[in-house]
Amino acid sequence: MESIENLLYQAHKASGAIKLLNDEQKKTVLSRLAVVLSQNKEQIISENKRDVDRMPDTDPKKDRLLLNDARIADLFTSINDISALPDPSGKILLEHTTANGLFIQKKTVPLGVVGIIYESRPNVTIDVAALCIRSGNVCVLRGGSDALYTNICLVNLIHDVLREFGLDEAIVQLLPTDRKFIQEMLTAVKYIDIIIPRGSQQLIDFVRENSKVPVIETGAGVCHTYVEKTAKLEQAAAVVVNAKVSRPSVCNSLDTILVDRAIARPFLQLVAPGLLAYDVEIFADEESHDILKELHYPHLREARRDDFGREFLDFKCSVKVVAGIEEALDHISLHSSRHSEAILSENMQLAERFINEVDAAAAYINASTRFTDGGVFGLGAEIGISTQKLHARGPFALEKLVTEKWFVRGEGQVR
Repeated sequence: MESIENLLYQAHKASGAIKLLNDEQKKTVLSRLAVVLSQNKEQIISENKRDVDRMPDTDPKKDRLLLNDARIADLFTSINDISALPDPSGKILLEHTTANGLFIQKKTVPLGVVGIIYESRPNVTIDVAALCIRSGNVCVLRGGSDALYTNICLVNLIHDVLREFGLDEAIVQLLPTDRKFIQEMLTAVKYIDIIIPRGSQQLIDFVRENSKVPVIETGAGVCHTYVEKTAKLEQAAAVVVNAKVSRPSVCNSLDTILVDRAIARPFLQLVAPGLLAYDVEIFADEESHDILKELHYPHLREARRDDFGREFLDFKCSVKVVAGIEEALDHISLHSSRHSEAILSENMQLAERFINEVDAAAAYINASTRFTDGGVFGLGAEIGISTQKLHARGPFALEKLVTEKWFVRGEGQVR
């Protein structure tokens, strides 16, 4: 294949057809898709194994790639949750009649064709397809080669459902994984209305720098947790361990622990065993390194400058001792990706100051950053976590897959 223009044209053409579906028709399609996924889970797991077996066990992306019974059950639930949410398109935002009799309305309408570029996460294929169908959008999917067999299997099942209802298969389009087609996708302003990169900072930077199509950035998370001196230390240790080890390969996992100098030693004594249980490698600044060395923490390195502001996506984290909230906020301002930041504290005045001042899509008091998720926030599922400030911020899901359109009805008025 020399060009994907025909595939993109078919997707653009299909955007007219999906807009004709009413609320109940879209719900019916999604309900059927959930059933079909459940009925074909053995086939999905088999194709996924072909992808998983190609990836080294040492690659931290392997956990993202895996689909098993539990994760397919989660997809089933996610689709039904999305189906149960109200359709975000067709809402009347404003209406009035002018003095000369024009009836003017502003309504929400689908974005049109949504392009997604993502890596090693086949659950994104289903989440994006379901979100786009529910909101009346077409999606063009460019998954990574790591998940090739899984994505082909999933999209084939989606196409089976679309055909069952007499709908255009191009409503959900899977593009080839050949890298040469990415640039064509990024410049397809005639066919694609918005592009959303979901993956590494390198991928996001490339898309932002090369795309002529509008971009919403999602994915990269450099997440900090500041343990303030009044924190309940045992509770704080449990939160920090959860934020780091529960699923380290995802964007809302903890990357840097900032700990108040006044409680650095007792806190590190409490948190070290929990991190050691998962063989977490710690990149420590001078003060925390001295403490952890005295505690005989085995997986210890001296932090370099670039270990702060680093998204580890693995059983690794950095640690820095700070003098107080000012230094913590300064450090986060310098190194954060504006994804999710947390403070653990019993000083509520200070904690409120932190979450109001910190520049992040999600800010937490006394909770794990791992909660930054569309499903957890009641959005059904997400396309990703937006770290920018225009149109969408935080979990980017169903409610943001629309734009606005003005409808004006007259009776021959002229100006």
